[in-house]
Amino acid sequence: MPVFLILILIAVGAAVYGYRVSARKRRRQELLEAALSDDERAIIADQVPLVRRLPQDLREKLEGKINLFLEQVEFQGCNGLDVTDEMALSIATQACLLVVNTEAWYDDLTTVMVYPGAFKSVRAQMDGYVVTEAEIIRTGESWSRGPVILSWADSEQGAQDDRDGHNVVLHEFAHQLDNRSGHTDGVPLLNRGQSFAEWSRVFEEAYKRHVRNVEAGRRTVIDAYGMEGYEEFFATSVEVFFEKPARLRHDEPDVYEQLQQLFCLDPATWT
Repeated sequence: MPVFLILILIAVGAAVYGYRVSARKRRRQELLEAALSDDERAIIADQVPLVRRLPQDLREKLEGKINLFLEQVEFQGCNGLDVTDEMALSIATQACLLVVNTEAWYDDLTTVMVYPGAFKSVRAQMDGYVVTEAEIIRTGESWSRGPVILSWADSEQGAQDDRDGHNVVLHEFAHQLDNRSGHTDGVPLLNRGQSFAEWSRVFEEAYKRHVRNVEAGRRTVIDAYGMEGYEEFFATSVEVFFEKPARLRHDEPDVYEQLQQLFCLDPATWT
């Protein structure tokens, strides 16, 4: 093939690629700037009462991110569950609360699987060279690069009671954000200006303190499940940050401050 034809094909390919990238960017911006309908607003206000406490400027940002999430992510019902528009809106709203005021996004997520209730999951455990599989009951799972798997019964209950510090959707999507760094280890990609050393110090000290308190039988604002590891401590802290912010700020002020910087939010001031 003559060289000039090769150059023409390369130029055409680059132009097509550039057009597609530009079109995707335009579509993304259109979605982020689009508002929800009145019916959709009514649904999320009913399904996710936490949204009622958001300042108005954050509500507008949230609506755009919900639009983007719903276009990007496919919802799959499992065990005969039909995922309704209301269910998808509820889950998308809760997931987008974590990214409402930052540039962070669930770039690799394309699927959310929803079971009617708690579901069985098989977990491999290694003891030396021996690998065993244990079947456990879960209300949610988050896989690297997706999917996120949720129990609808627990997702609905967690959203409806927005002050108990337990929310499976916030928990699993905290894991998704955590994994953006390449590892689900309790250290997500931090915001510009945040110190990795300070984050590590705060969360290590808080985690060890949490483990001691749980083992001593003391009540903790962060769920006892957080002692399972740094990644679970981070995810359970996120649940409390949104649902019991004033209590977290009082009991673990340094953890609250780090999460406040991470999410660019201060939910303890929301009324």
